[in-house]
Amino acid sequence: MRITLLVLMGIFLYSNQSQAQYVSTKVKTKHQVYTDSLKQVEYNYLFPILGQGAYTKGFDIPYPAGLMANYMWMDQSLVFENLQLGIKSDNIDLPLTDIGFVEFGQNTNTSFSINVRPDLWILPFLNVYGIFGYGESHTEVNIVAPLNFKSVVDQSFNTVGVGVLGAGGIGPVWFSVDANWTWNQPELLDKPVRTNVLGIRLGHTFVFKNKPESNIALWAGAMSIQMNSDTQGQIKLIDALPSEVWEDRDAFVAEYNEWYDGLSAPKKILVDGSPIPDIVDKIESADGETIIKYGMDKQVKERWNGLIGIQYQYNKHWMLRSEAGLIGDRKSFLISLNYRFLL
Repeated sequence: MRITLLVLMGIFLYSNQSQAQYVSTKVKTKHQVYTDSLKQVEYNYLFPILGQGAYTKGFDIPYPAGLMANYMWMDQSLVFENLQLGIKSDNIDLPLTDIGFVEFGQNTNTSFSINVRPDLWILPFLNVYGIFGYGESHTEVNIVAPLNFKSVVDQSFNTVGVGVLGAGGIGPVWFSVDANWTWNQPELLDKPVRTNVLGIRLGHTFVFKNKPESNIALWAGAMSIQMNSDTQGQIKLIDALPSEVWEDRDAFVAEYNEWYDGLSAPKKILVDGSPIPDIVDKIESADGETIIKYGMDKQVKERWNGLIGIQYQYNKHWMLRSEAGLIGDRKSFLISLNYRFLL
């Protein structure tokens, strides 16, 4: 159906919360004076547990507690399946019904989010964190059958989540595995969208010769995204359709009737058993207050994409980092500022 409300079936937002963490650094022997000073540190703090042992071995571990501010931009393709529609007004309340005759084309989502992430190193190799943020998303849905149609929806969302990161080193190279689970609540959906993110990174830290507390870290890796596929919500018909449909309702209804008349008898029965005829009647009568209920399955088009990143550590308190997703269907950009401190 050429009904713009179908764009709302494609409401999708993604608030990527997977960041490369600052990990413990093994200081090279050319900084022998600094390395020796690390081995002499008396670490009397609770976190990270085993912190004293890490210093004794010459590891420059980060301060245990941190607060990170992040800005994230992302663009990616989406896949929509199993569309269902329902309708509710003063004199009618139809349950969700499968609308299998609607076919989607290329669908995209562009979003940005701003979030804060408090974190704590429980062990020198294990970090836990929370995520609290706000974002906005722009979704474009293309319907190719029964009519060729494009719809757009913009909305804001709030995000909460938790994550865990494990890190270690192999010779001069460090690695990290970062997993988080976020619940994103958009304004047009009934329930939050749960997103699972897994990040794997491999990098190296270059320590400044005359200032061992400062360094630059470079890394490459990959990120995986999955979400709970079931989406349900509702919206007023007037908000679901673009203004041009309401301005030229007769042309819209005529185009629908032309499409319907060309259907075979079995397909007409399928359409007649759906909420589509009632929705068209509401459009024809300019009843925009009718509530449209919807449900569908959605998922990102490609689960994995490649990453590259860089971080500048001014000292053990302040770090500035950036990361980009360049390889694969998903494109992203992250910039963040991290402040760390002793408890």
